[in-house]
Amino acid sequence: MTEQEINRLVSIQRRYFRTGATLSIEGRLDALRRLYAAVSQHEGEICQALKRDLGKSGFESYMCETGMVLEEISYMIKHLRRFAAERTVPTPLAQFHSRSFVKPSPYGVVLIMSPWNYPFMLTLSPLVDALAAGNTAVVKPSAYSPHTSQVIEKLLRQCFPAHYVAVVTGGRAENTCLLGEHFDYIFFTGSQAVGREVMRSAAEHLTPVTLELGGKSPCIVDETADIRLAARRIVFGKYLNCGQTCVAPDYIYCHRAVKGQLVKEIKKQIRRQLGREPLDNPNYGKIINEKHFDRLLSLMEEKKIVCGGRSDRESLRIEPTVMEPVSFSDAVMQEEIFGPILPILVFDHIGEVIRNVNAMPHPLALYIFTSDKRAAKKVLARCGFGGGCVNDTIIHLATSEMGFGGFGESGMGAYHGKAGFDTFTHYKSIVDKKTWLDLPMRYQPYRRIWERAVRLFLR
Repeated sequence: MTEQEINRLVSIQRRYFRTGATLSIEGRLDALRRLYAAVSQHEGEICQALKRDLGKSGFESYMCETGMVLEEISYMIKHLRRFAAERTVPTPLAQFHSRSFVKPSPYGVVLIMSPWNYPFMLTLSPLVDALAAGNTAVVKPSAYSPHTSQVIEKLLRQCFPAHYVAVVTGGRAENTCLLGEHFDYIFFTGSQAVGREVMRSAAEHLTPVTLELGGKSPCIVDETADIRLAARRIVFGKYLNCGQTCVAPDYIYCHRAVKGQLVKEIKKQIRRQLGREPLDNPNYGKIINEKHFDRLLSLMEEKKIVCGGRSDRESLRIEPTVMEPVSFSDAVMQEEIFGPILPILVFDHIGEVIRNVNAMPHPLALYIFTSDKRAAKKVLARCGFGGGCVNDTIIHLATSEMGFGGFGESGMGAYHGKAGFDTFTHYKSIVDKKTWLDLPMRYQPYRRIWERAVRLFLR
């Protein structure tokens, strides 16, 4: 799509939004129901596209992408009337007689830019929230997952006219053109490097943004943890989608006393969950492209690999790999891994963990496995991170009752459920003042008696 075509697209969406057509609650509900029906109708195509782009199995595609989108739509349909309702708030006595209320209002024309690792869910979920809030939307899926992008374009064109929801495909040129336009809100999911460019471009128009980025999410395992259960849940969270999950445990920070037992159990769980030959497992995914495949191979130090390490360039697969001993100065600890490589570091005291985690950029997620409630409470309170779990991994993002988002270098803003509706909504604060009474004390000329009255009210 050319720069002129993108400019025209944004213009027609803005004109449509200004007609007020998106404000009706019934209209929003109808849009969500149409989207639900279309996603259900195209479930098979979505599954096939995700298989071609990322090697995902049908079960994983539904569990982590299609099913989560349907759940978000269902949640919004159920709660939209309540979310969109005006909320009366108390009025100070000094403003007698009037009504104060907060009115949820859509921003207008929003841009949603999504990544390749969960290309369907991370495109449609924020779109659901944007439509529920009453916006129009331009959607830009990733060029790295072309088959899923094609299905998204087909699905959304079936549901909505371009002046309401439009899809722009392509690569960097299209991204640059889109970021040059004046949107009312930008929602971006992707890398920190691109996130900086998005924020820089948004600043030109003073456009508010939500950035869902990533980071090196630690997985802390202390000496009181249930090691067998910890290993099972860590292996699931780390190697899901071949490690290409923004909230995957990036590294394990393990108490020295239980490190050997944990490594042994992780090896067992890799075999149990992914088989003795994971490269032959049809349900084990693949790396998105050769560029990322080579980047991951460069992070693997052969002398530190204690499990896995093999790869297949033809299928773009890398075995679930465990590395230890690893230190914070190793290459694998200098960037977000975003692949099936799991470094293991050791600690002696929980204070050491807190100090070292806080010395790094804020991660998107943090996980701690422990039976010590005081240790969990201390880590959760003292460490900065987006969200996380105690005694599990990644499942905190699978509920519409909690917002999901980053903190500091891992992003800003949140979505899912009510938090998603809030993200795409501006809350207008309004006082409806009655006309039958007009207290004179605020008007000049000021009098001493009025000053006493004001001091009485405002204290």
